[in-house]
Amino acid sequence: MATLFDPAETPESDDSHASGPRPLADLLRPRALAGIAGQDHLTGPDGAIGRMVANNRIVSMILWGPPGCGKTTLARILAGHTDLHFEQISAIFSGVADLKRVFESARLRRRNGKGTLLFVDEIHRFNKSQQDAFLPVVEDGTITLIGATTENPSFELNAALLSRCQVFVLKRLDDAAIEKLLQAAETHMERALPLETSARDALKAMADGDGRYALTMAEQVFAQAREGDLFDIPALTALVNRRAPLYDKKDDGHYNLISALHKSVRGSDADAALYWFCRMLEGGEDPRFIARRITRMAVEDIGLGDPNALSQAVAAWDTYERLGSPEGELALAQALVYMATAPKSNAVYKGYNRAKGVARDTGSLAPPAHILNAPTKLMKNLGYGANYAYDHDDPDAFSGQNYFPDGMAREIFYNPVERGFERELRKRVDYWAKLRARKNAEGDE
Repeated sequence: MATLFDPAETPESDDSHASGPRPLADLLRPRALAGIAGQDHLTGPDGAIGRMVANNRIVSMILWGPPGCGKTTLARILAGHTDLHFEQISAIFSGVADLKRVFESARLRRRNGKGTLLFVDEIHRFNKSQQDAFLPVVEDGTITLIGATTENPSFELNAALLSRCQVFVLKRLDDAAIEKLLQAAETHMERALPLETSARDALKAMADGDGRYALTMAEQVFAQAREGDLFDIPALTALVNRRAPLYDKKDDGHYNLISALHKSVRGSDADAALYWFCRMLEGGEDPRFIARRITRMAVEDIGLGDPNALSQAVAAWDTYERLGSPEGELALAQALVYMATAPKSNAVYKGYNRAKGVARDTGSLAPPAHILNAPTKLMKNLGYGANYAYDHDDPDAFSGQNYFPDGMAREIFYNPVERGFERELRKRVDYWAKLRARKNAEGDE
C-alpha cells in the first residue's frame, strides 16, 4: 500500500497501467520543461530553472504562484532531471513527526551515497517550529528542498529558511497559455471542444489563470456533449460551475487588492478604482473594510485639498450601515469615485508624521510660559501668562507670538499644495508667515 512518503511518480515513471480513472488535468501533466505552459521566464533556455536543468544542478527553491500554474508539475519534472531520490509530502497532512521520519531516511540515504529531493506542497502551512526543522538538513545538503506556496513567502516563511532557498515566482496563466492546454486536451481526446468561439473565450476567462481548472471544465464539456453539440456561452455556464475569484480575505490576495484599490484612487483613476472595488466584493470582502479604507483615503490622500471628501466617506459608510448589501454598496462606489476625482493633497498627512517625529524627540520640552494659564499666585510669580498677546486684540487678529517651546527652532510641518481648496490655505499660510516675520522684526527694534 502506498503511503504519504512513498516516492512520487517521476517523469520517467510508466503510469500507463495505473488502475482507476484519472482526471484530464493529471493525464495531461507535462513530462518536460517545454510542456509547461505560461512559465517561459523560468523554464525557457534562458530562464533560471531552464539553466539549472541544462547544467544538471538543482538547488533548494521555493515556487510561489497562484493555484493551477504548474508548481507541482515543475517539481516532478525537476525530479526527473536529477539522480536524487524523490519524496513528496503535503504540509496540510504532515507534522513534526512526519518530517523527522523523512529527514532520518534522507540522512541514511546520504550515508549510502544517495541524495534526496523533497517536494513540500503548501509549505506555508507549516508553522515556525516546523519550518525551523528544515534548516539543518537544507544547510548541510541532506535534502534539496522544493517548496510550493500560493502565499507570499516574505510573510509566510521564516527568513532563515528563505535565505537557504531561491524564490521563483510562477505567473498566473494568460489566455495564450490556457489555449495551449485546451489544444492539448483536444489532441488527447481526438476531437475539438464543442464550443463556439465566444464560449471558448468565456471558458478561458472563467478559468481565471488556473490551468488545472481550465482542463477540469474542458473535461466536463467533453463528458456532457452529444454528437453535433456546439455550446454557446449560456449553454457552457449551465454545464460548468464558475470558478470563485482567487481571493482570500485573510491572506496575500486581500492586501494586494486593497493596495490596488487605494493606489488607483491616489492616482485619480476612477475606472480602475471601481474595478478593484468590484473584484473585492466578488471575492467576498466585507464592505465595511472597504468603507474604512475609503475614509482613510479621504484623510491621507485628499485631506484639505477637498475638505468635503471626509464627509462623503463617512456619509457613505453610514449609508452602508443603514442599507446593507447590495444597496449600500452603491454609496461606497459613489464615495470611491468622489475620492478618485477629488484634488489630491497629502500635506496634512506628511505634516502630521513630521510633527509626530519631532514631538517624540522633544517630548520633555515645556510650552513657553507666556501661553500658559496662571490661576494661582505662584504660577503668576513664575511668569505664567506674562506678556501673552490676545490675538483678537490685534488689528489683524494675529499676534505673531511664539507657540513652540522656548529654545526650539520654529518648524514648518504643514505645507499646503497649490491644488483644490488648499490653494486658498496656501495663501493664508503665506500671509501669516509674512505677518509673523514683520511683527517679529518690529519687536526686535
